[in-house]
Amino acid sequence: MSSLFARRLFVVAALALTATAVFAQDPAGEVVATYTLSDVAIADAQNANLPDSISNDRGILLSGIGSDLWRSADDDADTFWAITDRGPNGQIRVDDKNRRTFPIPEFTPHILQLQVAEDTITVLQAIPLVNGEGVPVTGLSNLDGHDEFPWDYNAQTELAFNQNGLDTEGLVRTSAGDFWVVDEYSPSIALINAQGQVVRRFVPEDLVYDSASYEIVNNLPALYSARRGNRGFEGLAISPDESTLFVVLQSPLRNPDAEIGDGSRQTRILAFDIASETPIAEYVYEIQISTEFGAENVPSEMKLSAVIALDADTLLVLERTDAIAKIFHVELADATNILGSAWDDAATAPSLEALTDLAASDVAPVAKSLVIDLSTLVGMPEKIEGMAVVDNDTIAVINDNDFQIGDFDADGNMISSGVPSQILIINLAQPLN
Repeated sequence: MSSLFARRLFVVAALALTATAVFAQDPAGEVVATYTLSDVAIADAQNANLPDSISNDRGILLSGIGSDLWRSADDDADTFWAITDRGPNGQIRVDDKNRRTFPIPEFTPHILQLQVAEDTITVLQAIPLVNGEGVPVTGLSNLDGHDEFPWDYNAQTELAFNQNGLDTEGLVRTSAGDFWVVDEYSPSIALINAQGQVVRRFVPEDLVYDSASYEIVNNLPALYSARRGNRGFEGLAISPDESTLFVVLQSPLRNPDAEIGDGSRQTRILAFDIASETPIAEYVYEIQISTEFGAENVPSEMKLSAVIALDADTLLVLERTDAIAKIFHVELADATNILGSAWDDAATAPSLEALTDLAASDVAPVAKSLVIDLSTLVGMPEKIEGMAVVDNDTIAVINDNDFQIGDFDADGNMISSGVPSQILIINLAQPLN
């Protein structure tokens, strides 16, 4: 193992927390290595596996790889798996409304095997997500009335909805070589084989996918279709014995409406049994409001973006805004399992999201204690969305750089780039276990 991953660590005490406890001073850590993604054109990357699928990438690079980061205990210390976002996208205001634009609508999300060495991230494999016939699923919006309308690069031509499209976020890889991925559109959980083919997609009970070209299973709580736009499933973990997936909703559901949901601190963690392919538990996660960050001290700005399962009852959860990124040690054992309860019923009033005193409603949220405040570390980019465990004393994180998009000319071609994709290796102040 590289000496970068084995430096001696400081030791600090952890404070066991409930959702209403006063947080201790943030434990320290240290960035010991930073790696930056090499420049590769999106068309070159996708066309290598899907010939002629992209004719014009508008000068945009393969980037946006920071939706999640995965590494198993059996992977080499310098090797990671990552997943791209749905593709380059943005918003243009037309007639006082924002339109969601897709400069490269032919792009399909990719699973990437990455290697880090000498300050550089190199792509070892790029696996495009396709249906059973090898057709790209794309990252386009799925359902009229549920998702945003998709538009072309200058928001002048409306694109067609695509029920195969995935707004990919969380990623895990099994020991057999298959992948599980979560998506923000439905929100959904997808099983993907080693070749990148979507095998099955699990969506909320009330959504109708009648033109998807892969299997759709409606067995997630119907209430989850009330997710805030672009705030569906964001993080995914798998238990060490590979029996259970843990999925986090990025933000509270808009239950019963946007006003309540956007002001709520109560979001949810779903446990999904792999053998039966069904949900088996659901827990309440109470978001911390970060008072030291001024204008971002509002619930609607806080998000859950990544999760790792240390064991069957213990998770690491990344809670963040663009500027804030904190990792919490989360215990499920004493939390209330609300799956199938009144809190999953849209008719329940007040809703879970409307509660300000969980104890008064006999709901115990997960217990949280701070592992590290990434925002305090030197060299940390904004918008950290993925994390992976390197060893018991070391983690890796990755930023979502929105495909490094900068400025465009009048024809929609990129003429300057933004922040690069980076993986950072961090020594923790105390061991994870």
